[in-house]
Amino acid sequence: MAANSSFVVVANRLPVDAATGPDGELVWKRSPGGLVTALHPIMQAEAGTWIGWPGRGDHTAPEPFELDGMRLHPVAVTAEELGDYYEGFSNASLWPLYHDSVQHPVFHRHWWDAYMRVNERFAQAAATAAARGAVVWVQDYQLQLVPAMLREQRPDLKIGFFLHIPFPPVELYMQLPRRVEILRGLLGADLVGFQRPLAAQNFLRLSRHLLGLRPRSNGVEVDGRTVRAGAFPISINVVEMESLAASTAIQTRAKEIRAELGDPQCLILGVDRLDYTKGIEHRLMAFQELLAEGTLSVPDTVMVQVATPSRERVEHYQVLRENVERQVGRINGDFGRVGVPAVHYLHQSYSRSELAALYSAADVMMVTPLRDGMNLVAKEYVAARVDQRGTLVLSEFAGAAADLRQAFLVNPHDLDGLKETLLQAIRAEPADVTRRMRSMRRYLRTHDVDHWARSFLSSLGATDAAGALDPGRSDAQSAGSDVGSADPRAGLESSE
Repeated sequence: MAANSSFVVVANRLPVDAATGPDGELVWKRSPGGLVTALHPIMQAEAGTWIGWPGRGDHTAPEPFELDGMRLHPVAVTAEELGDYYEGFSNASLWPLYHDSVQHPVFHRHWWDAYMRVNERFAQAAATAAARGAVVWVQDYQLQLVPAMLREQRPDLKIGFFLHIPFPPVELYMQLPRRVEILRGLLGADLVGFQRPLAAQNFLRLSRHLLGLRPRSNGVEVDGRTVRAGAFPISINVVEMESLAASTAIQTRAKEIRAELGDPQCLILGVDRLDYTKGIEHRLMAFQELLAEGTLSVPDTVMVQVATPSRERVEHYQVLRENVERQVGRINGDFGRVGVPAVHYLHQSYSRSELAALYSAADVMMVTPLRDGMNLVAKEYVAARVDQRGTLVLSEFAGAAADLRQAFLVNPHDLDGLKETLLQAIRAEPADVTRRMRSMRRYLRTHDVDHWARSFLSSLGATDAAGALDPGRSDAQSAGSDVGSADPRAGLESSE
């Protein structure tokens, strides 16, 4: 397989899942994620290369291979490195710190060694795969050192970086033991993208506070070049979700779900990874108190909480699972009846088809994270409501709140406010429900995941007006150059 590509994506995971073929052989299937959906056409047109971990903790990785018109370049990460680089520094140090220290971050020096070593491996793979003058787009918090490492090896490249999670203010970021190294790693990019404008401002403030650099407008001068920072709110494949939800099979399944739940007057739905940032415990407490007060009752109102297993080897997540399951048991013990639980708790993964049916069945969707870069579940719910029905209770601290302004916005830390907002969503007049949903759906159709990808690449100066890659294009010619705008709709019209 030819090694050099004009477009390279570097992400923690490859966009494929390993499976066993009929003869016991290893086969790869494309993952259904939104990122690969957005970038797949560009990858095909440019014979692009995707660099990532293949999902197996081995000392060696499979040889590069092609799938669906994409070149896939696996990077080996050992089981020990997964414990230190991924579960350790990425998810026990960076993740809680970047999410406003909802859970206290943990720092161990040997985790940093693994994080740096794995980032070097990814940077080397990108340097090998990229053609001269290529565009390289690095993704997310696990790989924040890659931009600078890659620039040192390949100064000819145009490098973009996008952070899918929040970026903390100066006061929180300063707790990070390796704060300067992380910041210098990000400054290796030409464009650093965030979900929200405030995150971009935090990044620029830190460049001055820690390194003495002088930000100007939406950029900062570093080693004789300009590094720009801006907000690009990520989104979903709206057409795909609409088509799926509108299908006869999904609509039939939605009716079956309601029947299986006893045809309640109101079905409240939560769909989250089982993560302490998602506010699941706060949500359950609000529902419990409304039942205890007699404001809501079973079986007229039921809740379904899908909690997808997540990072189950990390202690914080083990404790969270115990707490949530204990809380669900208490609610069902106090307010459920034989065969009629108040909360249907599902600690398992679901297919996109089943999720679409759940979205279509729910009267109220609760997306109430304590902190979230974006939260695409909120956008999936809106896209799935082709009937213009359903209400969305959405945390003010999710990035999606700036895009879905007609949702019932709430501060999930305020338990009384959460209860009141949930009741407003349940009791909303049909005309108001339709008005809100129609407006949110209209916005999503013009701000889908394809718009997000092309908006970022255009601001990087990497695409022409038609969306084709144009590595030779100057920054001054690129569309959407107002990446520092306070409103994501301004300057980015041309997006965790």
